[in-house]
This record gives sequence, structure tokens and C-alpha cells, in this order.
Amino acid sequence: MRVLTWNRDVLYASRGYRLYRAQIASGQVDWEYVAQYRPRWWRCLSSHVDLASRLFRDGFHGLAVLPSGALIGAVPGAIVTLAPTEREFRVTHQLLRGTRPLHLTATPNGQVLWGEYFDNPQRNEVHIYCSNDDGASWSVIHTFAKGEIRHVHNIVCDPWEDCLWVLTGDDGAECRILRAAYDFRQVEVVLAGHQQARSAALIPTQRGLFFSSDTPFEANHIYHLDRKGSLRTVADLPNSSIYGCSTTNAMFFSTMVEPSRVNPTREVGVYGSMDGHAWHKALSREKDAWPMGLFQYGNAIFPDGNNETSVLAVTTVAVKDDDLQATLWQVSSQ
Repeated sequence: MRVLTWNRDVLYASRGYRLYRAQIASGQVDWEYVAQYRPRWWRCLSSHVDLASRLFRDGFHGLAVLPSGALIGAVPGAIVTLAPTEREFRVTHQLLRGTRPLHLTATPNGQVLWGEYFDNPQRNEVHIYCSNDDGASWSVIHTFAKGEIRHVHNIVCDPWEDCLWVLTGDDGAECRILRAAYDFRQVEVVLAGHQQARSAALIPTQRGLFFSSDTPFEANHIYHLDRKGSLRTVADLPNSSIYGCSTTNAMFFSTMVEPSRVNPTREVGVYGSMDGHAWHKALSREKDAWPMGLFQYGNAIFPDGNNETSVLAVTTVAVKDDDLQATLWQVSSQ
């Protein structure tokens, strides 16, 4: 199973193109079938074979839960929508570039947004799409001009500043952390211009932002940016990091196996902190033997959304023993 998103104490996860949810309470986890998406016939076959599923990047890759109860998903080549009374996702947007966005983001007012993520060697313009009608229709809410960025890594909703944080990459001035209003009428560059501003994972807290760097060219770190704009390094990481999440009592970032001259390790790691100051390795898994370009980098995937539990949900990919496995961990306050 792949963990996708939290809606308070309800965790959503997928097995191939079938979606499930479970209310996480008092150690009891009972998965309930929600709905399915029907892909092309050959993906129905490949999604049932682990290596083929990894090769073709099958299944759901993101999910957003809206206040209305509608669900918006990202599958290969499309954005799909499920009305509260339906049992089958329908395509509401065919992707023109790239196979999928890395994340879907829901706001408190019912917006859902995603940014284009595609190879973009020519550095063409890049769009952020928005829906205000429960995913029934999509329009471009913001465009990065040609040459500005390569692609969008993530969009994160910040309830303390009532804004969005937009993370882009990949080189030089393309690496940006931007603060944006929900309607994108105001967009401000907060950090930019170097590889340590190249991020895909950001956790807003009351006292500031925690984010990790995602670069194969330099050593990676976890940073804290306080609400006054002061930036400091709080932890070193042995590899690139593209996933972060929080529980009610802790924060976590994971590292992926993307070997380079400065990031040589073949170990997937999960690093956690109760207070944002002291960070410790909570979990590690070794990359499996299958080639990374075809069968994915080793990684530990966290769900998006608002987690109001003390449970850490993780899906490990391309690792020994726990490949494509979802695990739930009770995070102790001790």
C-alpha cells in the first residue's frame, strides 16, 4: 500500500488503483474500501506486479480531501476526481507535460492546487493549476515565465500565516521558496539562488518553517526559517530529502538513495525530532539491487494532509525486505 494523505485522524492509502481509508484510533486499524480508478487495461495488469508497478510508476501518487468530501487524485497522466456519493474516479484533467505532479494541495476554503513537474530541459514556462469547484474544472492560476524555473516540487498550505509556500527547482536561481497568497495575486521570493534553497519538503509550524534540501551536488540539511526570516541549520542529512511530515508530537524528514559524489550512501533514512532542535534517525532501510533509473530510487514516502494523531505513516519503496510496504508507527513522547 502507498500512504497518500491524512484528513485529521483518517489515513488514506492506495493499493494500485484502489483507494482505502482507516480511522486511526487506540491502535486499531481497519481499512475500508473507498473507490477505484480504471486505468488502461495494461496498467490494470502491471499494477499487480511489484516490479512492473515500479517501472511504470503505477497507482495513485497524490490525494487531496476537500471540505465538501470530494477527493482529488493524481494518477499517471491525469488528475482524477471523486464526488462524495461516487465509487469511481473520473478524469477531469489530462496532463499535457510530465506524468504527474509530485503533490496535490487543498486549502481551507476548498481550493485544490498542483504545480507542473516535468523534465523541461528547454526551461519553458511552468504552470500552477487550481480548481474551485471540487475538481470539476481546472485553470491556470499562476505561470512561471520561460527560463524562471525548471518545475514545481511542492505547494504547502500554512495555516499560521494563511498562505501557500511554493517550492521550485532545480539549478541556480530556479531553486526558490516562495510565499504566495491563495489567489496568487501576491508572490514573494523568500529564499533563492542556491542548492540549499532546492527543496521539496516543508513543514509549517507556529514558530516557523522546517524544510529539507534536495540536492545531489552538495551535502543536505534540515533548516528552520523562523517567522522573522532568520534561517539556521538544525540537522545534517546523508542524502537528498523530498518528503516531510508531522504528527501531533513530532516532525519527520526522509532521505532517498540518489548516489552522488557528496551523497554516497545506499540507505533510506527517516529522521525525527520532538522539538525541532535535536534530530535522530528513527528508521533505516537498505536500497535493493534493482537499477534506480528504471525501478525508482530508494525512498520513504510520507502522506500529505493534516495529521491529528501521534502515528507516523510510511511507505518504503525500492528497499530490501520492505519494498512497497506501508507501516504505521506510534510516536512516543518519551
